[in-house]
Amino acid sequence: MLVHGLGGAATNWTDVMGLVRDRLDSLAPDLPGFGWSPPPAGGDYSLRAHVRALAELVESGGRGPVHLLGNSLGGTVAMILAATRPDLVRTLTLVSPALPVLRPRLSNVHLPALAAPWAGQRLARHLGRFPVEQRVRATLALCWADPSRVPPERVELAMTEADRRARLEHDADAMLGSLRSLITAYLRPGRWPLWRLAAHVAAPTLLVYGLEDRLVDPRTSRRAARTIPDSRLLLVPDSGHVSQMEHPELVARAILRFVADRSPTAS
Repeated sequence: MLVHGLGGAATNWTDVMGLVRDRLDSLAPDLPGFGWSPPPAGGDYSLRAHVRALAELVESGGRGPVHLLGNSLGGTVAMILAATRPDLVRTLTLVSPALPVLRPRLSNVHLPALAAPWAGQRLARHLGRFPVEQRVRATLALCWADPSRVPPERVELAMTEADRRARLEHDADAMLGSLRSLITAYLRPGRWPLWRLAAHVAAPTLLVYGLEDRLVDPRTSRRAARTIPDSRLLLVPDSGHVSQMEHPELVARAILRFVADRSPTAS
């Protein structure tokens, strides 16, 4: 099961799913309010709500335990599920997981501003006035080490999706609500001790970090590798925040090797 990041969708994993399909049956959900999923009841976009929704999906149809993969926010959600429901997770793969680091970078300093209740809504409305193509290309420049490598058809699909999402009433709520919950976990570790939860992950874990990531500081990879007990670290040069999209062949090979080593009966 493969979980996308903040502002992403199930399609963030399309290439990797295709590359592993001969070995692994894969399912990539849209988190509540993202992609094609409807908004959650009560508009709850908290980490707790995302984890609960993911747990219910894994449990439905007797799917668990699964090989669980997550990118960015999806990595945080996957990590929490692995720490709190070890019965549902066979192995864990985290691609640039959004774990706390309290040193803002110039490339992500806008995120705390977006998380602020009043200022965030104004900033989101301001950003929403920019043309779709400009917003999509800015996002790609932030997430990819080299946005010129994005295939033209992917850019077109991203623009079509961004245009569709902009017409949904809950689009900004999903983005801002999820971001606020994540920032709250960063600033109030006593309430949401993400690093402490990471230390309780029992599943074998593959950590994948792009060394050119502008959103998650790749230096946190060392702390993640030290904190998660049974972990393996893969650093990807010339890769940004979405290594599974920028270097799908490399990431797919690493996943298949990891799953084969840690779980011979993976398929």
